[in-house]
Amino acid sequence: MPTDIEISRSVAPRPLPEIAAEAGIDPRHLEPYGNSVAKVSLDAASELADRPRGRYVVVSAITPTPLGEGKTTTTIGLGQAFRHLGRRGVIAIRQPSMGPTFGIKGGAAGGGYSQVVPMETVNLHLTGDLHAVTAAHNLLAAVLDNHLHRGNASGLDPWSISWRRVLDVCDRNLRHVVTGLGGRDDGNPRETGFDITAASEVMAVLALCDSLPDLRARLGRIVVGTDRGGDPVTAEQLKAAGAMCVLLREAIKPNLMQTAEHTPAFVHCGPFGNIAHGNSSVVADLIGIRSGDYLVTEAGFGADMGAERFFNIKCRASGLVPDAAVVVATVRALKAHSGRYRVVAGRPLPEEMLRENPDHVLEGAANLRRQIANVRAHGVPPVVAVNAFPSDFDSERRAIMQVAAEEGARAAVTHHVAKGGIGAADLAGAVEDACTERADGFRMLYDDDLPLLDKVDTVARRMYGADGVDPTPLARRQLESCERNGFGRLPVCIAKTHLSLTADPSRPGAPTGWRLPVREVRLSAGAGFVYLICGDMRTMPGLSSSPAVERIDIDDDGEIVGLS
Repeated sequence: MPTDIEISRSVAPRPLPEIAAEAGIDPRHLEPYGNSVAKVSLDAASELADRPRGRYVVVSAITPTPLGEGKTTTTIGLGQAFRHLGRRGVIAIRQPSMGPTFGIKGGAAGGGYSQVVPMETVNLHLTGDLHAVTAAHNLLAAVLDNHLHRGNASGLDPWSISWRRVLDVCDRNLRHVVTGLGGRDDGNPRETGFDITAASEVMAVLALCDSLPDLRARLGRIVVGTDRGGDPVTAEQLKAAGAMCVLLREAIKPNLMQTAEHTPAFVHCGPFGNIAHGNSSVVADLIGIRSGDYLVTEAGFGADMGAERFFNIKCRASGLVPDAAVVVATVRALKAHSGRYRVVAGRPLPEEMLRENPDHVLEGAANLRRQIANVRAHGVPPVVAVNAFPSDFDSERRAIMQVAAEEGARAAVTHHVAKGGIGAADLAGAVEDACTERADGFRMLYDDDLPLLDKVDTVARRMYGADGVDPTPLARRQLESCERNGFGRLPVCIAKTHLSLTADPSRPGAPTGWRLPVREVRLSAGAGFVYLICGDMRTMPGLSSSPAVERIDIDDDGEIVGLS
């Protein structure tokens, strides 16, 4: 099979006005960035408002191995597959962060015959949205430090400052830094640090707003710390929010591209899946939901994380109601959940893991059962997508199908990476059937009025299978501060490892008899959620011993090589 980049370069893209026209978007709403991507004006959403609403499908997964189980490829393959059933599919995915692109992943826009093209464009810079987020975020950091330097009129307590700087690279040396060193004119020395841009609250704000006025209002609500009386100090008080919005004026517009089979693809925003809510933009969905018969979007990591946040954070913000949820499962991941194997990113799978053994698949099936239940807890019909790999055996795939049947979930084996949309046609049929069900009706996991700690406890018990929550004294004080300052009605976003249902990445399967440790609480008032850090979480990744950056280069003809 050709490499991903060879497949991408073999595709002859159709003119974007044709792609837009098929989606019902008037070409006058397109703002071209070269030949392969265009910004879509926000006016397109209001113009499409009278069109019928398509079915809304979210793609999630079981708890993945460090290698990932193919949610993005499944999202793209499923979107392509609807055309083979005589339906119009549209997809919406996050923009890849260049940190992971130059780190372990090497690219993050699908693969094989289920990818967004051109591969180089989508993985490297795109239309500069991530840089705009970086600039807006760091502008607020600069205004904050200037505010301290110029007398601190707000009475901001320097020890309470939570606003760090961001950069779209993996750089462990920037996790903890001291700024303001030098003479008096060089600022006030203080400890701070950098996060990766995908973890920025500005990124989460951009992904959750539904209009330019909403973006401006949310930016103003960002809390950077508290004054000495414990009251929040906001970006609005520092007079930075307006200029931040100016920097994001173009970034709020979704990016329109196409898949290898010319399915319309919105690639917009990239909030981290284990720190922020891990979903692409509300704006793209508001346009995409009326651009086809099916809008397929992706939620980061397993259904306990990305899908839970899709349901309880993104759907709260957008008002859209999902019709079905796909849970991607692989043979290798369920074998890993048996606890018998160790999978390491960047290394080949253990040799014994590649031998035929459906019993080991069944041993790890508790995780799949839990994730099916997590989808059902929200009243959404689940569909299990068995993402086929060449190393699988039919008996092992049948074992996954057996588990899905025992749980009463629809299921289909999908070969979209090797065969494109036609390889996902069975999955598309199963999703189409599920979208007619909606028997219980969509529901949130918790009410807005529930206290924050009770919201966390609800997620921990019902999504993760925990026996409860153990907040540190610091976390308790921070939760009480959020409640006292009027943020108690916000949803919660639990930042934990994506490699386990627990906060411990070494515990596969669906463990029981454990409690969720909450180490720290941070407020994302602009984005509209409170996020809780559980276990050892990094908001700035580091590079591996053999990162993709070492393989990415440019040849004598100006072609990029090394992306994967």
